[in-house]
Formats: sequence, C-alpha cells, structure tokens
Amino acid sequence: MATFVLVPGAWLGAWAWQDTARVLREHGHTALPLTLTGLAERAAEGGPDTDLDTHIADITGFVEENDLTGVTLVAHSYGAAPVTGAAGRLGERLERVVYVDSAPFPEGMRMLDLMPPEAVEELERQVAADGDGWRIPMPPLEVLGRPEDLDGLDDELLGEMRERATAHPFGTHTQALTGPAEPGPDVDRVLVACHEFQGLLDSGTPMLAHLNSAPWRRFDLPTGHWPMLSTPGALADVLHKAAS
Repeated sequence: MATFVLVPGAWLGAWAWQDTARVLREHGHTALPLTLTGLAERAAEGGPDTDLDTHIADITGFVEENDLTGVTLVAHSYGAAPVTGAAGRLGERLERVVYVDSAPFPEGMRMLDLMPPEAVEELERQVAADGDGWRIPMPPLEVLGRPEDLDGLDDELLGEMRERATAHPFGTHTQALTGPAEPGPDVDRVLVACHEFQGLLDSGTPMLAHLNSAPWRRFDLPTGHWPMLSTPGALADVLHKAAS
C-alpha cells in the first residue's frame, strides 16, 4: 500500500482532501493531507516573507520529520509548484509524483509567468488593496476559470469553498522555482486530468506535449478543476489505481 501526501492548491488547506483521504484509507493506504504555511488552520503562520521556498520546505519537512518512505506526492493546481520543488529534493523517499489537473512546474518560472500581463496587473492591484500587500484574496469562483471548471460543485460545495478559503501568500507567485526540480529517474510520474486540462493535453500545447508519452501515465476524470470536492471517491479510486 502507498503513503500519500496530499498537497492542496491555492486558497485551500488539508480540509479539501478529507473525503478523498478517507476513501484512500478504506483502500488500505496511508493518506496524509497537508496544509501549507499561511493557509487554513496555518493562516496565522504566514507573512510577507512566505514564498515558494516556504511551501517547498513545508512538504520536505513534513516527509522527513515523519520519516516517510515510499511516498506518493500528490499536487493539485498551484500545489504543482512546491511539489515539483519538493520532488527534486526528497531523493529515495519519493516513489511517485501525481499532478491533479496540473503539471510539473518548469525550473526558473514563476506562477505569475503563467498569466497574461493584464491579469498580473489586476492581481497586484488586489493584493495591494485587499491583501495587506502580501496576500491574494480568494476571487469569485466564476472568474477563476471556465464554467466547466466548476462541474460537479453544487451550491453547498461552492459555499464551503467560499467560507473556508484563505487568502494566499503572494510571495509564492512572485518567486521563481529554483532547482533541483526533477525527481529521480525511477520515480513514477502520473497525471490526473479533468475537463479543461484534458483539452490542453489533447491539443498538443507545446509546453505540455512531453506529458503525453512515457514515463508519464495519464488518468482522466470527467469533472471540473476541484475533483477532491466534486468527485472525491472517484479521485481516490484513480489514485489507488495509479499506486497499484
């Protein structure tokens, strides 16, 4: 059985993984959801100096302090950036890396580099006006992506996301990922793609083209961008299959 360390995306905490973790445990796995510095129950630990290195250290420190081995490291969305950094640092402790509706983060890139200039300017304005100069407020869900990204989220789940979301440390978006950012050659590499990401992979987007061939393995889920909330059992089943 596998040891899963589950890393959430922006604005979320370990709470977002609770149902997926429960089903993974029913399959016999160890499932350990992680909250990153400055978010959810760790909100008070964040500050203007919280950056991408902080979140990488959160992950590596959690694995090492708990003396975990045979780790399957799972990243959702923004979590791909610190998970990529951690995957390059965990050495023989890491057995598998799984990107859920996300992809390995290129070394030398910032989260802001994935956004058009006008979106960066708007984000900087929001951080200055509503985030005390260092936090990204949770935007309305309908502006985070296309409508299909919200597939599977009913009013109750959307309400829970709005209520429990935490402003996200902006330094994690302004700092570029530095190496090492590549896991060992024997580490299993897995993608779990939801609606929009499936289209990006199938369209031959140059930045993602290498993910359509070995050593990458791909599993598709017919749901929106937050499968740990919209289809937690199906996501757990896919993770179980990937680890089996």
